Amino acid sequence: MNETKISVARPDLSGNEEKYVVEAIRSTWISSTGAFIQRFQEEFAELCGTKSAISVCNGTVALHLAMLAMDVRPNDEVLVPSLTYIATANVVRYVGAEPVFIDVDPNTWCMDPKLLEASITRRTKGIIAVHLYGHPADMDAINRIAAVHGLWVIEDAAEAHLARYKGQVVGGLAQMATFSFYGNKIFTCGEGGAITLNDPHLELRIRTLRGQGMDPQRRYYFPVTGYNYRLTNVAAAMLCAQLERQKQILERRKQIFQIYHEQLAGIPGISFQPVAPWAEPVPWLFCITVDKQLYGLSRDELILRLDKVGIDTRPFFMALHHLPPFREESAKRGEILPVTDQLSNTGMNLPTYVGLSNDDIERIATAIRSFRN
Repeated sequence: MNETKISVARPDLSGNEEKYVVEAIRSTWISSTGAFIQRFQEEFAELCGTKSAISVCNGTVALHLAMLAMDVRPNDEVLVPSLTYIATANVVRYVGAEPVFIDVDPNTWCMDPKLLEASITRRTKGIIAVHLYGHPADMDAINRIAAVHGLWVIEDAAEAHLARYKGQVVGGLAQMATFSFYGNKIFTCGEGGAITLNDPHLELRIRTLRGQGMDPQRRYYFPVTGYNYRLTNVAAAMLCAQLERQKQILERRKQIFQIYHEQLAGIPGISFQPVAPWAEPVPWLFCITVDKQLYGLSRDELILRLDKVGIDTRPFFMALHHLPPFREESAKRGEILPVTDQLSNTGMNLPTYVGLSNDDIERIATAIRSFRN
């Protein structure tokens, strides 16, 4: 076994993260107000091409606030892809509504717009379009269908910071977008999130709900029931340092993706993430699928082999419509999602982070090549 374990993800904190965190601590502004909060919100809105960005404590609460802002209520339905992290569906349940699962397009691995209309009912209120594994969803097609049926659209961009759809950065392609800054994301502060949007009325509603429901013009007056979903100034300090190095971070990740493509090319049974002609994905986690018949091992068998030689990986997300919280309702609707099932059973993420060396990538690729039966 190799001595050094290669993690699947690791944050890069080699810039001004420590300096800015110390500044925040010395300023004594360590809670949900402070200079770094305002700076981050302004800079992130500019990056996403939106009028506003609202910082929150994680990506899940960003989605929850989006559901509240769009007035999703019990017995409503929201269309979501089944191939995504469970938070996308959980937040629909938070407000008493029901997630309805849509299969993904094999050419993007994102929600298939061609399948949306068949799932729209009188109870449908909106669509959460997930930009999966760094690849943007087909927003024009999704927005067209939503407009015809009077539905709202929210981008779940947790895994796709600065991905581009037809040249436009994600975050301003729908009524609002949500982001995560968890430790494995391209930009991180450990735990954190943001909502980007252009509508000042929705912004006011979200900021009010985020801050315990307090009227921003009248201290300690609470016109609505709210939540404490705010980001700290200390966490925002880390994000400001991360955004300073966005070009460096993205460039190294692109190099890692390129080397993976070169090193793994031509291995029977190993396939790569597709890229639509209109998309500029961001290099989040490098994805492969494993065809057992051609490769000789299943995805799960390959994961175990790699783990034994000190290489950490992740399987793709489990198909949400099969998980215990959702499978009964999904079965009642007769949902059959073959592309999601196939990808969920064969896809995996390889180690991807700025500190990953070229030698590390070669070690991973050599192992994958050597394990083929």
